[in-house]
Amino acid sequence: MATGESKKVVIAAFFANLGIAIAKFIGYGFTRSSSMLAESIHSVADTGNQALLLLGGRLSKRDPDEEYQFGYARERYFWSFVVSMVLFSLGSLFALYEGWEKLRHPHDLENIGWAFGILSLGLVFEGYAFNTAVKTSRSVKGDRTWWQFIRTSRIPELTVVLLEDFGALIGLVIALSAITVATITGDPIWDAVGTISIGLLLGAIAIILAIEMKGLLIGESARPEEYEKIRKAILGSEHVQDVIHLRTQHFGPEQLLVGAKVAFDRDLTLPQLADAINDAETRVREVVPYAKPMYVEPDIVRTAAEPAPPTDDHH
Repeated sequence: MATGESKKVVIAAFFANLGIAIAKFIGYGFTRSSSMLAESIHSVADTGNQALLLLGGRLSKRDPDEEYQFGYARERYFWSFVVSMVLFSLGSLFALYEGWEKLRHPHDLENIGWAFGILSLGLVFEGYAFNTAVKTSRSVKGDRTWWQFIRTSRIPELTVVLLEDFGALIGLVIALSAITVATITGDPIWDAVGTISIGLLLGAIAIILAIEMKGLLIGESARPEEYEKIRKAILGSEHVQDVIHLRTQHFGPEQLLVGAKVAFDRDLTLPQLADAINDAETRVREVVPYAKPMYVEPDIVRTAAEPAPPTDDHH
């Protein structure tokens, strides 16, 4: 997927969340509902998170330099991890605190019509943002389930926006339900219960995001199907006998480090070997265009009768 496509998803989510945040704060001012306040802070956190994703995308485009010779592609993973921390601290913890305070000091809700109107409007905006993320993700999801896509995607923006928007929709439903029950029963405790439920929901999403982004920061390999494409491309190259060793690692969604130890025909001259290596790299990039940088180490497959090369005991 091109960077521009994921950027469009983030921008759509940014403006949707910004508009919803403003509307929710207005609604809180009229209703004094803790569920509405929790949802307001949730939308503020989501808006800030989209800004952080855009910042990460911008910083990741910087050219390599002497200090970061492989470039800055991991900026996108780092800022996505920061997003999970913001969602937990600003979204989840605030909602849990506000819900607890409302349990201790309940008060009646006011101007309920505002709450229903604004939360319903929020469902429309969040539904639009979520639908945009889903449509964009389908082009790269393939046959994977949505959960598998979230667990295996190397595009952090899509993972973050999908989970955030899904959580936002569920949070709006919880807030609407809590306010409805509180209105019907006349018991504001249900508003507090809804607020705590939103806090738990955001906490769960933040933990999932943190786990997934941590894996990307550490350096996840190519997905199994891509790994197999790379291996077959090398094996299909002229003068290649075997792939002895193959390792991959994502620096970013569109930058995959490939390191391979390859057995070539033994009778190749040095220029022929260089051409064979270049051919293997070209074939790999035909099936996985973002396989760069790529390093191929020539070696031979040794038989049991052939002695291994001497090793340096100091290494």
